[in-house]
Amino acid sequence: MADETPPLTPEQQQDLDDAQERVGAFLGAAKVAAFNGWTVGFFAAVSILLGVFSVTNLVVGVGLAVVARNELVGRVRLQSFDPSGLELLWRNQLGFMVLIILYCLWSIYRTVAFPVPGMAQLTELLGDGTGELVQWLLLTVYAAVIVATTIFQGLNARYYFVRVARLRDYLRDTPQWVVDLQSSTTLE
Repeated sequence: MADETPPLTPEQQQDLDDAQERVGAFLGAAKVAAFNGWTVGFFAAVSILLGVFSVTNLVVGVGLAVVARNELVGRVRLQSFDPSGLELLWRNQLGFMVLIILYCLWSIYRTVAFPVPGMAQLTELLGDGTGELVQWLLLTVYAAVIVATTIFQGLNARYYFVRVARLRDYLRDTPQWVVDLQSSTTLE
């Protein structure tokens, strides 16, 4: 005879339904982390490959690889309902922002201190002011990237940060058997 487990009581079913509604308040961040991790990982690989030609690309590539790894580790922790996953994710976004800003500041310095090779020939070919125009355009692009990164990575960090409290509330208010059930089905 097959071993039948008794059905859930109405109270248990209500606990499960309530938890299912609340889990979405933070678990969607795992999908964001997966996307971020794999996307940044791709750019890390490209940067490291280009590091053969430039130390700057190698350093940036290694930094991006750390960011990608942290996103994927944070995702796994989050899927296990571990608040440290979200804490890692929001801090990682701030680190990512710092990495991009430092790269842009380095590029701005390099653009000003060491003008683009061949600019004299380009200015001679296209006329006066071409070198300054190209330099101004490069500086504008780097400044725009700094602003965009501050906004985007800052909002991404906030997205993860807000969910830390939601996950802690969920863990505090949800029966352990429900947490165990949901975390085991999330990892499958």
